[in-house]
Amino acid sequence: MAIFVSLIGYLVYFTAFRSEDFINSPYNTRQDSFADQVIRGQILSADGQVLARTDVDAEGNETRVYPYGNVFSHVVGYATQGKSGLETEANFELLTSHAFFLEQLRNQFQGQKNQGDNVITTLNATLQQTAYDALGDRRGAVVVMEPDTGKILAMVSKPDFDPNTIDADWDYLVNDSSDSQLLNRATSGQYPPGSVFKIVDALAYYRKNGTLQNFSYLCQGSITVDGHTIPCYGGAVHGQEDLYSAFANSCNCAFAQIGLDLGGDLLEETSEDLLFNRSLPLSMSYRKSSFSLNDQSGSPLTMQTSIGQGNTLVSPMHMALITSAIANQGVLMQPYLIDRVENYAGEEVDTTEPEAYRTLMSNTEANLLSDLMAGVVTSGTAQALNGRGYTVAGKTGSAEYNEAGDSHSWFVGYSNVADPDIVVSVIVEGGGTGSEAAVPIAGQIFDAYYY
Repeated sequence: MAIFVSLIGYLVYFTAFRSEDFINSPYNTRQDSFADQVIRGQILSADGQVLARTDVDAEGNETRVYPYGNVFSHVVGYATQGKSGLETEANFELLTSHAFFLEQLRNQFQGQKNQGDNVITTLNATLQQTAYDALGDRRGAVVVMEPDTGKILAMVSKPDFDPNTIDADWDYLVNDSSDSQLLNRATSGQYPPGSVFKIVDALAYYRKNGTLQNFSYLCQGSITVDGHTIPCYGGAVHGQEDLYSAFANSCNCAFAQIGLDLGGDLLEETSEDLLFNRSLPLSMSYRKSSFSLNDQSGSPLTMQTSIGQGNTLVSPMHMALITSAIANQGVLMQPYLIDRVENYAGEEVDTTEPEAYRTLMSNTEANLLSDLMAGVVTSGTAQALNGRGYTVAGKTGSAEYNEAGDSHSWFVGYSNVADPDIVVSVIVEGGGTGSEAAVPIAGQIFDAYYY
């Protein structure tokens, strides 16, 4: 009798409190059966632009329409040929109707479908369009976030695709091995971080030494240890440097020496504190970033890893998360794309409240890294972002990816340094130095936010 009563009690609890959690799993294919009774709801930007809607013709045929075409292709996704992006993440909400219950009953009696709920995202259509246009016809990705809330304001990946023609283009897209147009490079792209990894080096240095003030290094344009030579970019000779000037100049020699002094174990520990080799707090599909180094790795690999080469791989989204933690006094907020859900009449069904995910570093550590990143803009490799009417802290990177020395262009940073507003992470494949390609893109995004 006790077992029977317990079973009945659990079934009541499951039905009342847990059933929607299971139904709302993206792996639950039963959700698609809801489409027999519900017209898929709209996806909208935070500023009210329709990003996806379902049109119904006189015969009742439904067509999913994406008014912005390619612009939101990866983050909004598609709803035929499987699903991706927000079309997957919000599938349950879009196929659930919270219309007035008498209206739902009337539609059921008349054999008509109810209108699904609308999902209002955190995406800003202006920033998304700006990032999309700024990246142009180059391969790469852009992520824009609010560091104090975790809201994702923009997410662009190129090459892209038109979700309006996904059915007609499907065979080509899935067999496209050269462009990988369906790949969301923002979350699943894996790139050597180049000099943006020097953020990790600097944090590890502080954790070992308790200060940044005692560092001194004479850069002579290259460093050779155990027969392995690392030059500074373009053969630049930076001369006598402290840690602030070495960071601002993105001095490879200084940071190769820092890596040797710290050792692989400490770099690995610090990297994993910043979520390398870890799961990321993302509801969307992504790939983990990877880091492998220890005290037995040898000097050449340690030096290479310290300047963001070696075996290290990271996504633009992961770098945006690290930068967000720096901008938010060490606390990483849970990133999210869905701000709220409303029924088709605009009545709120559910809302997302910002919440902290994890403290990645102390307040003191975040402030020290912020000071280093501010110097990159005022006197270093990102000076193009200086003097624009708002302040910026950031780090550029040039990540080599082949034997010819070609490099991806990186920038990560945030604006309004004293009270940060937005974080921007940019990767341009084959773009050269960070200042050549990524910094101008970030500048356009910051300008669009403020002006």
